[in-house]
Amino acid sequence: MNRKEILEAANKAVHAEDMDHDYGKPEDNFATIAELWNTYLEAVFNDSECDVNVYLCSRDVAAMMILLKVARVASSIKDDNWVDIAGYAACGGEIDSYESVGIEARKIVEVAQRDSASKSKGEDE
Repeated sequence: MNRKEILEAANKAVHAEDMDHDYGKPEDNFATIAELWNTYLEAVFNDSECDVNVYLCSRDVAAMMILLKVARVASSIKDDNWVDIAGYAACGGEIDSYESVGIEARKIVEVAQRDSASKSKGEDE
C-alpha cells in the first residue's frame, strides 16, 4: 500500500458506521477502556509495595494502541498495522482537540477527589 491508500483505508475505518454501531464513538470507547485499565492498574499496584499513582485517559488509550501496533510492526509486515496506527492517531488527535481541556480535565479532578476521599477514609479507620 502507498501513503494515500493507507490514509484512505484508515479514514474508511474510523468513519465506518458499523464500527460506531458495534463499539460506540471512539472517544467514548477509549474512555471506557481507560477506566478499565485504571481499575486494573489500581488493583495491581495496590497489591504491590509500589507507590504508583497513574491515571489514564482517552488520549492515553489512543497512544497506547499505537504502541501496540508499533510492536506488531516490529515483528511482522502487515499493511493493517500501518492503517490502524493512522486510525488511532486520527482518533487521538480528535480527542485532544475537544476533550483534553474539558471532559478529560474534569475526569482527572474527579479521580483525584475520589482518591483523596478514599485515603482520608482509610486514615479514619
